[in-house]
Amino acid sequence: MSATSASTDVPRRLGTRRSWSDRAFRGTLVAGGAAVLAIMGLVGVFLLIRAWSALHRAGWSFFTTAAWEPDSGNFGIAAILVGTILIATVAVSVAVPLALGVALYISEYAPVRLRQPLVSVVDLMAAIPSVVFGLWGFFFLQGHVTGLARWLSTTFGWFPPFSVPGSDPHDPLATATVYTSSTFIAGLVVAMMIAPVVASIMREVFMQAPVGEREGALALGSTRWGVIRRVVLPYGKGGIIGGTMLGLGRALGETIAVYMIISPVFAVQWHVLANGGSSVSSLIALRYGESTPFGTSALMAAGLALFLMTLVVNFAASSVVARSRSGASS
Repeated sequence: MSATSASTDVPRRLGTRRSWSDRAFRGTLVAGGAAVLAIMGLVGVFLLIRAWSALHRAGWSFFTTAAWEPDSGNFGIAAILVGTILIATVAVSVAVPLALGVALYISEYAPVRLRQPLVSVVDLMAAIPSVVFGLWGFFFLQGHVTGLARWLSTTFGWFPPFSVPGSDPHDPLATATVYTSSTFIAGLVVAMMIAPVVASIMREVFMQAPVGEREGALALGSTRWGVIRRVVLPYGKGGIIGGTMLGLGRALGETIAVYMIISPVFAVQWHVLANGGSSVSSLIALRYGESTPFGTSALMAAGLALFLMTLVVNFAASSVVARSRSGASS
């Protein structure tokens, strides 16, 4: 090789040439993601524009006032925000353990011939309309859960959220109406709504746990529960968190079921077992048809607060899931 040819040799650049179908698929995905972000941003801008007059008039008192009289200038979301958080807390506290048990049974314990029917049943439950759950809660659950509410008040009444003002839980002749239409019952109905969704997400993640690690744990003498505790649950942490946060997001925004169960009370109601309460979504459903233009602006401000709260929950969950092992791999 001559000195001239050696001096002109350069490393060949290696690269992948995408076909037109790959470029089209990539462009479709990018356009879809950008459209989702754009729509979400437009929704936020729309709510902000419609809510600006109410927010400008109320100022920071909008977040500290526990009354809802927008036409007189006395309105705020303190009460309904507390009610929304309490309903979502009750729902998640009941739904997550139930969904975790269902997901583990289907993925780890159920016989193969029963696994697919159980998956179909859980997925069908997730598709039931919320109004059906509301009717079930109003006509069936509300009458059968008052005994549990009375027991909780009797046993854990020393804990302020479980106390019921104006009622003696030890009196067997006390009326049971103080325990109906409560935050607790609304939370149970919402829990039944979000449990199938949470269980489906957890199940899919659990079934993706590495087979090699499962077999390695069994080869070292681990029991089935040991495999779940040492392999499946650590791997599925992202799915557990993601499913929980997705269920929490739906619980925060649930409207019809809560509207049908709870008795509207526009005051800060910390007693989850007592009659009365409210949420942001049920307030909008209750007052939208009869609101004046300024009242509609106030409702839009309440919707904007719920929108931002849901975004914060979902973004926090996505950041946690992305750092987990299952979330990073998916």
